Amino acid sequence: MNHKVAFSFADGKTLFFPVGANEILLDAALRNGIKIPLDCREGVCGTCQGRCESGDYSQDYVDEEALSSLDLQQRKMLSCQTRVQSDAAFYFDFDSSLCNAPGPVQIRSTVSNVQQVSPSTAILHLQLEAPLDFLPGQYARLSIPGTDSWRSYSFANRPGNQLQFLIRLLPDGVMSNYIRERCQVGDELLLEAPLGAFYLRHVTRPLVLVAGGTGLSSLLGMLDDLAASTCQQPVHLYYGVRGAADLCEATRIKAYADTIPGFRYTEVLSNPSSDWAGKRGYLTEHFDLAELRDQSADMYVCGPPPMVESIKQWLLDQALDGVQLYYEKFTESNI
Repeated sequence: MNHKVAFSFADGKTLFFPVGANEILLDAALRNGIKIPLDCREGVCGTCQGRCESGDYSQDYVDEEALSSLDLQQRKMLSCQTRVQSDAAFYFDFDSSLCNAPGPVQIRSTVSNVQQVSPSTAILHLQLEAPLDFLPGQYARLSIPGTDSWRSYSFANRPGNQLQFLIRLLPDGVMSNYIRERCQVGDELLLEAPLGAFYLRHVTRPLVLVAGGTGLSSLLGMLDDLAASTCQQPVHLYYGVRGAADLCEATRIKAYADTIPGFRYTEVLSNPSSDWAGKRGYLTEHFDLAELRDQSADMYVCGPPPMVESIKQWLLDQALDGVQLYYEKFTESNI
């Protein structure tokens, strides 16, 4: 039986390939044209080192000079000694170009639906001929019909042949104008994917997910995956926008409570109207500090750079050493 394995690299590229039962991971990578840097192939030099982000694996032999006991606790591995026992994802702290990895592939898709879910946000649905593999949290570059422009958007769903992207509608953006004025079911778009080093890792601790604006998109993909995998860790989603009209996908978000035990949801408005009865201000003002102090957690943050930087500083100020932070900043195009 083959297992599906993902290799992700520091330049944000991800490659998927099959690994046979009891096959050495390095052998499978080389067989699929992924030339991971290597030297001794005996578990001694550490050249083929990576880190397992998700899945089960074993290692035949690892010299203590190659990986320390702390390295092993952190799920670092040697490709030449690793055998996977499930579908798995591995990260390598170097660019994919060192592996002679193939360049980006353009994939054809067609528009199957477009929904305006708030005055400022739409969801674009695309249909593919074949399922696309990606890691929840990653993104794609989309071509915009009738132009030479491409824009990047995070997947808002699990891998498959039906894709969703949460898109902010700007007053005069090239994608925004296409969505508002010309987008029709059946339109053809090219996409390049998967891309990005922001994705859901192996879940062993409580999760805190923090979205600013359409940064919600990548976290919806993570939540879909957590719901399908029957996640047993508590999950707290924080969602911050300017006004109540900018909130979207509320029904979908609240439904996660039915499939993810211990799911909590907090929405915060930074510039609400006077009749808003919910939480207002900045996201960091409403983080559950007791929750974070009492237990280690993994925090995933996706949003504008000022929001991400404020959360990083807040974690430092609170000395929350038990929180592992993963984040992605995005800057919205103005054209």
